[in-house]
Amino acid sequence: MNILYISISGNTRSFVNRLATYAADMYDTKINVKEIHENSVLEEEHAPFFTFVPTYLDGGNGVDNGDTEILTETMREYLDYHGNYRYCLGVVGSGNKNFNHQYCLTAKQYAQTFGFPFLADYELRGTQEDLEHVYTIIAETIEKAQL
Repeated sequence: MNILYISISGNTRSFVNRLATYAADMYDTKINVKEIHENSVLEEEHAPFFTFVPTYLDGGNGVDNGDTEILTETMREYLDYHGNYRYCLGVVGSGNKNFNHQYCLTAKQYAQTFGFPFLADYELRGTQEDLEHVYTIIAETIEKAQL
């Protein structure tokens, strides 16, 4: 199981690392994680993966007057590089529910732009229940894809 993620404040990094530990401890499943950041070398992906992204937006409300994605463009560029998005089985988003419609909007936009499913969401660093829920969803997604 492979996860590509971007983390600005550390919340996504914390969640993904805790998810990897949970998968190893509870299911003896290894999750390979790769953090994408502004200094990452663009590489071609050749194996299925999941993408985890936080939401950072500037301007607009995401409904009737737009929005501008900030800080996570590096992941968008990585997914676009040589069609890496074709190997993405789905995206998991995080954010702050106080932002209403903009909650997890980046992940929803990635799903729409690249044509892979929006699988799950969690708030900020996520709870234990979020870890269990997200693991179940990604495990079921892999099983359905027969990987």
